[in-house]
Parts: sequence; structure tokens; C-alpha cells
Amino acid sequence: MPTFTVVPVEDVEDGSNSGAAAGGNRPISLGKIFSEEQEADNSEDPFSDDNRRESSAFINPDMDTETYYEGKNMALFEEEMDSTPMVSSFLNKLANYTNLTQGVREHEEAEDGHRASEGKKTGRRVPHMGTFIGVYLPCMQNILGVILFLRLTWIVGTAGILGSFAIVSMCCICTLLTAISMSAIATNGVVPAGGSYYMISRSLGPEFGGAVGLCLYLGTTFAGSLYILGTIEILLVCKLYVLQGGSHVMVKETTANDMRIYGTCCLLLMALVVFVGVKYVNKLALVFLSCVVLSIMATYAGAIKTAIKPSNFSVCLLGNRTLKNEMFEKCAKTDVELWKLFCDSPYPNATCDEYFALNNLTEIQATPGVLGEVINDNLWGNYGPDNMVIEKKNLSSVPAEANNDKLKNYVFNDWATYFTLLVGIYFPSVTGIMAGSNRSGDLRDAQRSIPIGTILAILTTSFIYISFVVLFGACIEGVVLRDKFGFSVKTKPVISILAWPSPWVIVIGSFFSCCGAGLQSLTGAPRLLQAIARDGIIPFLQVFGHGKANGEPTWALLLTVGICEIGILIASLDHVPLFVTEFVFPHVLSVCQPGLCCSDFALTLSFLGMSLCLSLMFISSWIYALVVIVIAGCIYKYIEYKGAVKEWGDGIRGLSLNAARYALIRLEEAPLHTKNWRPQLLVLCKLNSDLEVKHPRLLSFTTQLKAGKGLTIVCSVLEGTYMTRGDDAKKGEQNLKAAMAAEKTKGFSHVVVSSSLRDGFSILIQSAGLGGMKHNAVLMAWPTGWKQDRDSSARRNFIETVRETTSAHQALLVAKNIDHFPGNQERLKEGTIDVWWIVHDGGLLMLLPFLLSQHKVWRKCKMRIFTVAQMDDNSIQMKKDLQMFLYQLRLNAVVEVVEMHDSDISAFTYEKTLMMEQRSQMLKQMQLSRTEREREAQLIHDRNTASHSAANDKAAGATSDRVHMTWTKDKLQNERNKHKENMAVKDMFNMRPNHSNVRRMHTAVKLNEVVVKKSCNSELVLLNMPGPPKNKKGDENYMEFLEVLMEGLDRVLLVRGGGREVITIYS
Repeated sequence: MPTFTVVPVEDVEDGSNSGAAAGGNRPISLGKIFSEEQEADNSEDPFSDDNRRESSAFINPDMDTETYYEGKNMALFEEEMDSTPMVSSFLNKLANYTNLTQGVREHEEAEDGHRASEGKKTGRRVPHMGTFIGVYLPCMQNILGVILFLRLTWIVGTAGILGSFAIVSMCCICTLLTAISMSAIATNGVVPAGGSYYMISRSLGPEFGGAVGLCLYLGTTFAGSLYILGTIEILLVCKLYVLQGGSHVMVKETTANDMRIYGTCCLLLMALVVFVGVKYVNKLALVFLSCVVLSIMATYAGAIKTAIKPSNFSVCLLGNRTLKNEMFEKCAKTDVELWKLFCDSPYPNATCDEYFALNNLTEIQATPGVLGEVINDNLWGNYGPDNMVIEKKNLSSVPAEANNDKLKNYVFNDWATYFTLLVGIYFPSVTGIMAGSNRSGDLRDAQRSIPIGTILAILTTSFIYISFVVLFGACIEGVVLRDKFGFSVKTKPVISILAWPSPWVIVIGSFFSCCGAGLQSLTGAPRLLQAIARDGIIPFLQVFGHGKANGEPTWALLLTVGICEIGILIASLDHVPLFVTEFVFPHVLSVCQPGLCCSDFALTLSFLGMSLCLSLMFISSWIYALVVIVIAGCIYKYIEYKGAVKEWGDGIRGLSLNAARYALIRLEEAPLHTKNWRPQLLVLCKLNSDLEVKHPRLLSFTTQLKAGKGLTIVCSVLEGTYMTRGDDAKKGEQNLKAAMAAEKTKGFSHVVVSSSLRDGFSILIQSAGLGGMKHNAVLMAWPTGWKQDRDSSARRNFIETVRETTSAHQALLVAKNIDHFPGNQERLKEGTIDVWWIVHDGGLLMLLPFLLSQHKVWRKCKMRIFTVAQMDDNSIQMKKDLQMFLYQLRLNAVVEVVEMHDSDISAFTYEKTLMMEQRSQMLKQMQLSRTEREREAQLIHDRNTASHSAANDKAAGATSDRVHMTWTKDKLQNERNKHKENMAVKDMFNMRPNHSNVRRMHTAVKLNEVVVKKSCNSELVLLNMPGPPKNKKGDENYMEFLEVLMEGLDRVLLVRGGGREVITIYS
């Protein structure tokens, strides 16, 4: 940093600088000068806030010189340092970022706690895994598992080479597109710990994240059941357990019970290993993966060896039917054990099964090598119903009557097979692509490792699966491939007969593969549930966010074991994959969705991935798919209704904004048709001194009128400036939102600060809304206290609001006695909604009661429509026409025509008009401006002073008998005004009312009499609202006319149309 010096300059006019001059040109420190000036300032006011701020910014005795100069260089930004930190500190925080998940740090500190006790400093664990160890190998281990070793041969034999190739290709393309979408998320920013759940929840929001996260948790848990069942099937079918006296023939019910018992024991053992410590699982993972790789290499080696020399495994066929050869050694009728299976005695004259007697035994090679005949036989699918005996097609046989007792000696389908079933069974084998992303907290560079490692693992495993499909279809006989449990080859896994140097390589490899995958599932699922619980988006799961002191999810592990036990009780390696498939599909589907929100990602691939995932989901099992969708939908709505509010910057919000922008632009392209007109309300609320909503029933009425549909904007105006009342505006808006939530009003809220209420209302009426989503009606409460207020601002604001809504062609709804309106919890059991249709201003009077009747508060109220007929009107014809009009509008209402005859103006009306005008005249004269009052007070003071001086002069014997006063122009004008006021007061009692006002008052009085007579007991009265006079001189009388019109009525809604038709009889 450069060094700054100040060289003093001599001033000859000031002797105080002589000392400095004597010092020559010796430089003086800039900090010293600032220090002296600061000390002088502090001595003047040591407690000043400004001084404290300057002191902390410019000088600090504890700070070294370099830091001190930095503070001075940044003095221009010192007041904003709290909200906008220095770039150096910001970059330092980014450099020290850690992506360890919650609980991992506690676990590491607990594991290394003994180091701290020895006085050694325990540093933070730095993620060290690279792409190969952290992503590639875990994905490989999870993808190459139980389906590969126990079900792929059966899928190839049943679906054929082409069908299996289609199944594998579809699933691999689906996962590849998913991985590309996941890569778009991973490369879009720093990937925190937590794996794919964190990426989905932070990309799609808490609702989608919670729903998909729970589905992924259930899928991972059932995957643990799948791997445990695979482990037990290897044990039972291959007889690797020690069981004396066990039956050699696998009975379906007994096998199911055995799988339940041994599966439960295996589950408890694995759960104990996970509970003791995850580090043991991680240490065994490499061993398990080595066994898987060794098994795959043995399979490739066996295929090459089979092409050179066929293996020793053979299959025994009776006719063209495949036999279970576990009970006999030689495929010949001379074999005693085989003879006993079909005959009632071991002697030659025994009675044997008819099919056994008519057909010969044939022994064929199970793996004859790469032959065109084998490929041709296995090229197409061989689907069949339940209990169908597996037969070799190109081998002839003599048909015979079937003997059900002897069918157990053949190999048969244990259930019906079809293409979609095989898709559902195979898909769980490719769901392990998330294993790498789940270790994001352990990766050195997650943004680079997750895309590369995951995509490489998918490409590698896809090649392995596709190559195995071709090898199995080319090297193994079709009847052996369709033998799911390997009964025709001494109850060994079919894939093991292709292995070299020994089948036990495959058996041992598949066993350890299933064990390792099961441990990984029991390790990952509880942590996934713990992450969801700690996010707090699902309240009832918060208990599972706790665990041991080292962060291990104990409670989540217990729940996982319980759910996993449900899958084990199913005891079928063919049914459980369907659960895994359907629960994992929403997760895979949701991973494809964020690609739609990424600007640098191909939308076509995202849409293709979503479409393929959704198609495969229903192809696998449409019943399970619907169940999972319902479960995910319920979780989504529960989080939306009860969950904690989280804002993670999700992509769904971006899609919503784009959709909203598109819709707003479309709304402005063409004018709104009458059939689509609905009241879009701007609700003008008033806040009290505590910034609370003064009339909450106004929001209740809004809810009843709108029922959550359309646009509702609730606004209020505060007087002042935004600089001084900005906090009040925010607090008022929060109170508005709270009141809207309490009254179940769905819409938007806004508080405007303006210099006057009138200007604020005008701004809202003109500018509220956006584009095509603008309000077309204004709802407000009647200003009840306008008569009592000395200030006429309430009256002026109301009348100007009426005028502005009329000019803006917007409807106006004014509710009188709004606090008497029913709340949302009330139910009006009977009563009527009376509509007084006096003038037609668009038909809004017809629409409003219909909308109210749709709400449960007003549902039982009947609608009555009254109209007024003059002397020259045909009331009977008017009633018929009105009934026909309501019929065409499909409105159910009672119609009544009220005749109002011309009558003389009563003395009451005359007197009421006179009192109204007298009151208006008095208010005019009382409303003097502040300047006029001050001038009048000054005039009175001058007069009193002059009188007092005249009296003193007279007492002193002064010769002058007059008082000389100096008249200014203002005093002269005030004197004239005073004279006019005195004359006006004298004329007030002699005035006669205006004829136009008398006529208006007559109409209001007569119409009020009719309305009160007919509708005094109605629940709600809707009236046409007359407009204000065009001449503003009559504003003070307009409010009086409306008061007379509504006198004697409790709930009144004045309605003024917007100047356009809002209802139509055409469909």
C-alpha cells in the first residue's frame, strides 16, 4: 500500500504555524492530523452518535497501521458495512464453505473426541473423495445387484433378446436423461450435502421436495427389503445354510415362510451393524464391490470359455417339458429316483404317468455355446400364464392327459408373465444412480464429480446389462433361462452355470452384492428421513430428526427397519421391485423437471425424460402408479397446508412466473367478453391507530362474494411520507395479510403511503393490478361518521372515490353497517336477499346475489327482485318480461313490481330538505381556514387595543374625541367578510330550499318508504347507487340523499355499475 505524507505550508499571516515552519519540511502523519481533529471533536460532545461513528471509522488505537489505512480508504461506504460487507470478507466466507450435512460434523467430532482430550486441535474434516471413489464405484455397486444375478436371465428368457434389449434400453435411457438433468442442477451452483433430496427440494421447492423425498425414502427402504430377500433366496435356493432333514423340493408356501423368518433375522442383524457404526459399512463396501466385479469378470470369462468348450451342465427334458433334476442324477428312465417321481413303485410293472410313458427323456446342454439355433430360439418372447410348464418349442412330444400330482416335477411359471411386469421388475436395478450424489458431502468437487461419475457409471452398467442380454440369449438354452430359480440346473442361479472357473464365484459374489446393497439402503434411508425431518417441512416427522450424540439417526433407523419388515413379509422377490419402482419413479421424474428451469439446458431432453419416466411408471403397474401418485399428492397438500414456510429459490417459482407472464400477455391481447366477466375486487380497507383492520367483516364479505376465485386486492392508505412511515406500511401490510388469513380471503394485500387519503385512493384505483389482471370493481365500507366529523374530508374522499370509479368505468360496491354482516362461520338458515333494480347499469345487481348464494353462509337465502313502475308503465307486462329475463339467465328468484304513483311533495320532505340546506350553509361558514381565523383574532385584538387607548386618552382629558385606526387591505377584506357572514346568518332563517334538492329528497323519501316496507326483514338489500351531482356545489347534499335512501335498513349494499354489460342470456 502506498504511504501518504502531508507537507505543511507556511502561512505568514498566522503566527501559530511558526512551529511548523521551524520544523522544516519534515512530513507529518495523516493519521496524526485526523487524530487531533477527532480528539477536538470528541471533546466537544463525547457522547454524540456521529462522533462515535467517525471515531470507529477513522481511528482505532488497537488497530495496526495497515488495517487503519484500509478503514480510511473505505470511509465512503462505512455506514453500509453491516449490510454490504467488504469483498475480502465475502470471498473469505466462500473459501471456508463446507458442504457437510447436518449431523456429519457432530459425528466426526464424536469419533475424534479423544484427540481433543489429549490437547490436540481437531480440525474440520475436509471432503477428500474424488470422482472414481466417491461417485463412480458407489453407483456401480448399487446398479449391479440382485436383479443382475437373480432375475436378468429369467427376463431374457421370457421377453427374448429383442424384448430384453428394449427393456434395458428404455430404463437406461431414462436414467441417462435423469443423470443429465441432475448434472444441470449440480453444475448450476454449489451442491450441499444431502444428496438428490437436497437438489430436488432446493430446485422444486419444499412441497415437491418433501413429497418426492418421502417417496424416495420409501423406495430406498423397500429396496433394502429387496436386497435382503435376494440374500435369503440365494441362501435357500442354493442350500448354503445347514439344515438337516430339509425337503429337497421347494414348496411355495414353505419357501415364503422361510424367507419371512430368515429375512427378519437378516434384517435385525444388518440393522445392528448399522446402529453400531456406519464406518464398518463403509469399510465392507469395497470388499462387496470387489466380489461384484469378480463375478462379472467370471461371467465374461465363462462366455468365452463356453464358446470354445460347452460346460458340463445339462438339462433333462421329458418330451419337450423341463424337469427338476435336483432329485436324480441321471436323465434316464432306468434311474430309480427319476422312476419314483412318475411311477407308484420302483418296479418295472408299476403304474406310471401317461405322459411319462409316452415320451422319451432327452438331455441337452444348458450352455451349448454361441449357436445360431440358440439365438433364434431366444430372439422372441415366451410369455405365458400362471403354472404353465416350461417347454422347448422345437422338440416334439406326445400329448397326454395332464396329471396335476405329477406337475410338481416339472419347471413351470410361478405367475403370469407379460412385458410391463418385466419392466417393473427390472427398473429397480438402474435406480442406484443416486448413490454418488448422496455422498455429495464427502466429495472434493461435487459439481465436477457428480455429473462425470454418474454418467460414466450409467454408460458402463448399460454396456454390462446389454452385453449380458446378448450373452445370455446366445449361450444359454431358452428353457434354462425361463427357469427362474434354477430347478433344472441343481437349484443354482442360472447365471452361475455360465461362470468360470466355478459357479460358486457367482453365488458368493451375488450373496455379498445383496448384503452390501442391503446395508447401504439401511444406511442411506434413515439419513434421508433425518434430512427431511430436520428441514422442518413436515411437522409430524420432526421426532425423526433426532438421534444419538454423534448424529446417528436412531429413531429414523427404527422406522426404517419397521417399514423394511413389511417388504420382507411380502416374501417375493418379484412383488417388492414393483414397490421400489413406483416409489422411486416420482423422484426420477422430479429430477428431470429442474432442467426445464435451467436456461443453459436443453428443454427437449428434460421433456423427453419426464415423458419417458411417466410412461414407464404406468407401464410397470398402473394400479401402483395411481396409489403412489395419490400418496405423493396427499403429502404435497399436507406440506402446503401445514408445513413450515420455506423459500429455497426453487425452479417451480420461475416456471410460475413465466406462466403468469404468458397469461397476462394473453389477457391483454383481446378485450374481455361479457361471458367471462367476474367481479375482480379492489377492497379499500381502513386501518385504526394500531394499524389493525378496522372492519374485518369487509374481508369476510369479500370471501363470501369471491369464494377464492378471481382477483382480490386488499389495500389501505396511510397519510404521510414513505420515508417516515415505511415501517408502518410494512406492519400494516402484515396485519392485512393476517386478517385475510383469518377471514380466509385469498388475494393480495398492499399498503400505500400518500400525502393524503384522497391521493392514495386515486393511485390505487388507477394503478392497482397488472396487465390484464386488474380490478373492475371497488368494494368499500360506508363512512358512518361523516356527519359527526367537523372536517369534511371523509365526505369529500367518498364522493371523489365514486367519481373516479365512474370515470375509470369500474363498478362500486358500498356496504352499510358492514360490521353487522355475517361472518364466515355463520349460517343463515332462512331469509331473503332483496334486489331493488331501479335502473339498469350493466346487470351487476343480478350477478352479485347469485355469487353470494354459492357460499355456504347465504346458500339457504332466497332471492327476490323488485323493480319500480311509473304511472305510464304496464306493471303486469314488466313482471312477465322480468320473469322471462331471469329464466333466460337461469336465476331462481321471486319477481315483484312496485308501483310508485306521482304524489305531491309532503311537508316532511320540504322541511327535511330545508334542514339539510341550512346545515350545509352552517358548515360552510364554520369551515374557516386557519389564516382567516388568525386574521379575525388579530382584528379583534386591534379593536380591543384601540378601545383601551381611547379610554385612557379620555380619562387623561385628551382633546381628541375620535379614535384614529390605520386600515390595511387585509383588515378591510376581513371586515367585509365579517359583514357578509352576519348577513348570511340573518338570511339562513329566511332561506327557501332549492327546488332540485326538494325533488331529489322526495324521491329518496318515497323510495325508502317502499324499500323499508318490503325489505325491512331481509338479510341483505341491494340498491342501485345514484351518482353524485355533476356540479360539485351539491356534494354536501349527496351524502344526505344516500342516508335518507338507506334509513331504517340494517344490511345494505349500494351497487353502481361500471358502464358495461356483465351478464348475458347467450351461451
